[in-house]
Amino acid sequence: MANTEAALKEATTSIEGAVGAALVDYTSGMALGTVGGGKELDLTVAAAGNTDVVRAKVRTMEMLGLKDEIEDILITLGGQYHLIRLLKGRGNNGLFLYLALDKQRANLAMARHQLKKIENELEV
Repeated sequence: MANTEAALKEATTSIEGAVGAALVDYTSGMALGTVGGGKELDLTVAAAGNTDVVRAKVRTMEMLGLKDEIEDILITLGGQYHLIRLLKGRGNNGLFLYLALDKQRANLAMARHQLKKIENELEV
């Protein structure tokens, strides 16, 4: 089992094209940990902003009466992919992994696969 720091470091080192990663509590909008980012990607701002995305999607699913779970949410930009993976399992409710990828270097399918593996190993 990996702790937050180790899981985020693995995300940015093992996923090709990773620009930054964060573990976010979407009940508060706070990043519990971040790795990477920089001047062009403020992960604290991204964590808070993507909290609104997750909350909106959860509310929409409730209004539609969908009895399903969100695996991940993909936001495609001109030069980046932003991947939001809601964590499941005991003690992980209200958390998501956020991963920003350089579109030119990333393999989206592999990134999703790796992020799922990291989620399974994460101990919060």
